[in-house]
Amino acid sequence: MAKGKFKGKPTGERSFSSEEQIAAGTSAGRPKTFKKKQDEKDVYDRSQESDEEASNNFQKNKHKGTEGLIEIENPNLVKPKNIKAKDIDIGRTTALSRREREELEKQKSHERYMKLQEQGKTEKARKDLERLALIRQERAEAAKRREEEKAGSIIYALLLAAKEKRKGGASK
Repeated sequence: MAKGKFKGKPTGERSFSSEEQIAAGTSAGRPKTFKKKQDEKDVYDRSQESDEEASNNFQKNKHKGTEGLIEIENPNLVKPKNIKAKDIDIGRTTALSRREREELEKQKSHERYMKLQEQGKTEKARKDLERLALIRQERAEAAKRREEEKAGSIIYALLLAAKEKRKGGASK
């Protein structure tokens, strides 16, 4: 059963008609008079079509409300500009808006700055290179100290091993 506040219809379960029933027109889903009504609608629609064609020409000039009486030019109304593909002039360049010009200038200045940054000609690049040189120097000194400590610890370990050997050899 379905949950919720809405109850199902009291008509019972759904019954689906088979393809044979649909082809024969004896399906339970639609009334037997449906075909007759549909034929009547088709005849009515055909007669309406010829009337509509005649009235379409009249309706094109008809305006809604006071639109035909008062002619108002709305400056905020954006009229669609439909330009056909054959009318487009490919060689002509359009004038850029202020925002587009500013955006292009911004991109170009950023590209120039990045080029100078790569070459190391800006203040920020110089400071970064100085900082890098200091860091490399500190790392090299730290690596030397580690090597010395490692070598010193190996020598110390060898000295301890030699002392133990002497003590061990002298006590025997």
